Amino acid sequence: MTLGRLRPRLEERFASRIDSVAWESFTRRLDRHFASLFEPLYGMYGGEYDFFYHVETIVQTIAEMWVSRPQTLKGLDALREEDPTWFRSHRMVGATCYVDLFAGGFAALEDKLPYLKELGVTYLHLMPVFRTPVGEDDGGYAVSDYRDVDPSLGTIQELEHLASLLRSHGISLALDFVLNHTSDEHPWAKEALEGSEERQAYYRMYPDRTLPDAYEAHLQDIFPDDHEGAFSFRPRIRRWVWTTFHTYQWDLNYSNPAVLRQMTEEMLFLANLGVEVIRMDAVAFLWKELGTNCQNLPHAHSVLRALSAAAKIAAPTVALKSEAIVHPDEVRKYIGADECQLSYNPQLMALLWDALATRKTTSLRLALEKRFDIDDDCAWVNYIRCHDDIGWAFSDEDVTAAGFDPRSHRRFLTHFYTGRHEGSFSRGLVFQEDPKTGDARVSGMTASLAGLEHAIEIEDPDEVELAVRRILLLHGVIITIGGLPLIYLGDEIAMFNDYTYESDTNKFGDSRWVHRPPFDWRRTQDRYNDESPIGRVYQGILRLVQVRTQDLAFDRAETSLVNLGNEHVFSFFRNQGEHSALVIGNFSEHPQSVEAKRLRSLGLRKTLVDMFAGDVIMANRQLDLAPYQLMILATGRTQAV
Repeated sequence: MTLGRLRPRLEERFASRIDSVAWESFTRRLDRHFASLFEPLYGMYGGEYDFFYHVETIVQTIAEMWVSRPQTLKGLDALREEDPTWFRSHRMVGATCYVDLFAGGFAALEDKLPYLKELGVTYLHLMPVFRTPVGEDDGGYAVSDYRDVDPSLGTIQELEHLASLLRSHGISLALDFVLNHTSDEHPWAKEALEGSEERQAYYRMYPDRTLPDAYEAHLQDIFPDDHEGAFSFRPRIRRWVWTTFHTYQWDLNYSNPAVLRQMTEEMLFLANLGVEVIRMDAVAFLWKELGTNCQNLPHAHSVLRALSAAAKIAAPTVALKSEAIVHPDEVRKYIGADECQLSYNPQLMALLWDALATRKTTSLRLALEKRFDIDDDCAWVNYIRCHDDIGWAFSDEDVTAAGFDPRSHRRFLTHFYTGRHEGSFSRGLVFQEDPKTGDARVSGMTASLAGLEHAIEIEDPDEVELAVRRILLLHGVIITIGGLPLIYLGDEIAMFNDYTYESDTNKFGDSRWVHRPPFDWRRTQDRYNDESPIGRVYQGILRLVQVRTQDLAFDRAETSLVNLGNEHVFSFFRNQGEHSALVIGNFSEHPQSVEAKRLRSLGLRKTLVDMFAGDVIMANRQLDLAPYQLMILATGRTQAV
């Protein structure tokens, strides 16, 4: 009935501005997804006296942004409506980078397309590109303007052209949408500081400590090294402002429906630039309620469902990707066809590093058996590391079941990957260590964390060999397991930690900059050298990508975890119709074996083809794996006889 009342006013305002066939396609999507939009809006704002006014303004915003959407993108919308799970294709291979560190700017990035295509990249996530304060900006996550880019990278027109060029080469562009907070230099924040009550209502501000103290009784400090609590005082307006992360990042107030309408428009602006995947930043913190820890609240999901419905109506090309580094059970709640179709998989990342440190894969297998399966309309984004730190975001129950005490085990992992543990091969740095609890996270490039930096330093060829195998083992899992693999550019050429950040006053103290180095293009000259660690890593990753993209066993396929009876070995099937593959990885520096009868019970024959190594393998009595070896065994139509 609500849509019935809205439709005549929409027709009057918009129908004359667009041809009848296109308008019909829009109204068809509006009819299909209106309930998915209305339900979360009613849950959040149904008690407001002007609720229906806000519904109408949000729908009008969606229509306005669709009308202004470029025709080429509307054409892509039509294709994606026919293939809504396009991101699950085995041809999707992701890479991520900072534009300035990788290429210098948008125009220069165009010259790097041959390198990206050589690597097989079909999904490129550019780290934050929008305008931020000079100096401290949380690595780009303190946005000062959602409509203007960092001028050192280029112009908004150049970004739009880059998106079009990438699309013409079969590469989908992903960008960040920092929707939990803005910079205190954003125009809305500046107007709030000038006394605008309308803009002050965009944020959460309090005249005294009464409510901040009540909230903080239940909150966890996110960046204790930066400031205690979740509020910062602004003497100019005599208000305490909610600042979950850094004091210059002001949390938006989604209990105000005007904020959701505004952020719907900002998100669709990104979509109209040609962005195909929008990373929804810090989604766990979107909604606040007194008496809770203000994380993962039901209405945080309501915000995302409303935004997802808006995208389905105005820009169905777009997929939303959640970023929630929280308990694995909470991470899964953000994934859904009507919420975020993609999600980072921090549990997999943490447990891959856990398996390397412990040489045991039990925790990894148990956790994925419980939580890896998600809706067929959705996909994990699997990664080894990212621009941020590595947090030990796994379930206490899973590591307990594997025989570890959760608190001491997290401390062990931090010590191992920062080189404090005897026998560690790793060269990571600690990030945000809590001296009271010992809790901490870890920073570092993959090659440094996996032992290659250390091996080169001590000039030990055997250690170099093991380190290269560790790097390829990790990449082998994320590239072949269900979902979309994401490679942090630089890892494919085994770049090391960059300790020069310590001499930069704007970066000193934030160890995450150790794994945000300028891309070393000189290093790429060695990528074809099979005798060098760089060449071996690069060629190995290239081969893994080729296996993924050329075998239908990895195309929108099921993933089934397998227990092969050896705690050092991790294994899973990929199955799609009559096509299947068995991936096996040895997470130990010692040779391991799997009994042949276990393989027979899984339907494998005595003679197997390892698609990664290109070898034919005989497994009459047992299957032997070298230290850190990865095998991808053809078990379906292409299985050897």
